[in-house]
Amino acid sequence: MLYLVEHFYSIQGEGRYTGVPSLFFRFGGCNMKCEGFGCEEVASDGAKVLGCDTVYAVNKEHFSKNWIPINSANELLLVLNQYDLPPHVDIVLTGGEPLIYANEPIFIEFLKTLHADGHKITFETNASLHVDFEKYPVYKECIFALSVKLSNSAEPLNKRVRGDVIYSIASNAKEAFFKFSIDTESITLGLEEEISSVTMHSPTTLVYCMPLGGTKEEVEANTEPLIEFCKVKGYNFSDRLHIRIWDQNKGV
Repeated sequence: MLYLVEHFYSIQGEGRYTGVPSLFFRFGGCNMKCEGFGCEEVASDGAKVLGCDTVYAVNKEHFSKNWIPINSANELLLVLNQYDLPPHVDIVLTGGEPLIYANEPIFIEFLKTLHADGHKITFETNASLHVDFEKYPVYKECIFALSVKLSNSAEPLNKRVRGDVIYSIASNAKEAFFKFSIDTESITLGLEEEISSVTMHSPTTLVYCMPLGGTKEEVEANTEPLIEFCKVKGYNFSDRLHIRIWDQNKGV
């Protein structure tokens, strides 16, 4: 069974395809908590839950009301009928961590149908979970935004940086690029060496750096220092347009 937390039609707010109209599917569940990001959300039961800026798609215990069980690929495909979409609209699969469902038959059927219908599919993933490109060749037709977590996530190194997984995805996918969430404090803490330790597993893959934050205020506070960092290191700066414009990360 899969869990879908939300779906929405918007523009891509981050990474290489910023500004491209995209239909998002946010799946529930993740293999990490990333409490170091310090984003706090209050659940309906009053609990304050710490994690990433989409903690509601990670923590099922406190946000289960938002988690919709999916029992067939058709349930996901019918979502497309709920919107006035252009032909072959880009599809973005995010979370949580969507690749926790990488071997689920429902998920594979969903991907195959999207691809057959001419959609470009992008995964937003932490790049720590293996994808079987040989058993499921549809993944070779997908784009992967590799949001490998840095030490500011507070996740252990051996869990968040999986060189074999990074290399496999970058080598087999239709396209891949790195996407890092960075705050001002992290820039002064040996960040260049840390990023290099990740990108060494796929040296020719483009690097995009985004300001960390779940609110417009947080994103703006981290933007200018990050731009200067990118200018010095030659990385691509990626805004977080959805948060800057709407000052939220749900449904946008």
